[in-house]
Amino acid sequence: MAVSEVNGSVSAEVQWPEAERWLLVAVLAVEMLMGVVGNICVLTVKVMCRGQFRCRYWLPFFSLSLSDLGCSLLITSGSMLATIAEGQSSPWCEAVSLLKFAFITSSIGSIAILCVQRAMGPSSAKSPVFVVMATACSASWLTGVVFGSVPVVYAWIRYDPAEMLCAVFWENSYSDMLTYILCAFSLCIFLPFLLIFACSAITAAGGLRGNREAEADLSDVAPLLVASYMVCYTPFFVSELVLLGSLDLAPAPNWLRTLSSVMSYLDCGVNPLIYCCHQTFREAGLALLWTRRRAESEPVLTAITTTET
Repeated sequence: MAVSEVNGSVSAEVQWPEAERWLLVAVLAVEMLMGVVGNICVLTVKVMCRGQFRCRYWLPFFSLSLSDLGCSLLITSGSMLATIAEGQSSPWCEAVSLLKFAFITSSIGSIAILCVQRAMGPSSAKSPVFVVMATACSASWLTGVVFGSVPVVYAWIRYDPAEMLCAVFWENSYSDMLTYILCAFSLCIFLPFLLIFACSAITAAGGLRGNREAEADLSDVAPLLVASYMVCYTPFFVSELVLLGSLDLAPAPNWLRTLSSVMSYLDCGVNPLIYCCHQTFREAGLALLWTRRRAESEPVLTAITTTET
């Protein structure tokens, strides 16, 4: 998200060797295909097969899948093309920076809302609590767009070869950087994390007391979604903490910034695989595919010929 610029040139400029550059292109292409195909399939199953598996809290699941699909379709593909072309041009450069932060914020917001609903139980899926959850879900998208727009408005955006996309470049104002990152992370990252940890603890305590319903629900995969997000976004958070600790605005090492982008894109492709760990959801998807295949292969009566005897 953020790197520094010293005397008008990027510190530790990255010049990818040809072999490494095309290896990154291949990795990004695989992650893009996983994210796009996987999330389209997930959204299709969620819409067309809702009655075949139990899902009380469909709103955060739908929001998370939309966020993952958008990130794979726009951001991951943008990074892949930028790696091939060795740069990104305006206005796509600014749009990518804005959208990436919006997708990061909406993803963790959706997971936090899912954890809150699981802790509250089935009552959270009914009005008026559902209205509050829908408002919070929309707010996570809006907050990401607002904080993603600030660097664009102040022209802090430059292409960073290490992150393989346009990122925020800080020049000579540590106070501006500190204020922006602390505000963005406090509202968009730390607050959802607190909700996730607190609500996960409440849900786990309820499960130990035997208060959870026996029937399986798609929300049972929430712990795996949380674990995947934590693992995949840890390099991103570490790189931001390194920047916060550098009074001279020195960025995180190039390898860490590259790893943060690759791992964040990986999360979008892993989430559909996590949904498939749920048996009834997986069976609904397979049933939908099998029904379509059978419908295409069944013979169709086109005419009737009668023979007189």
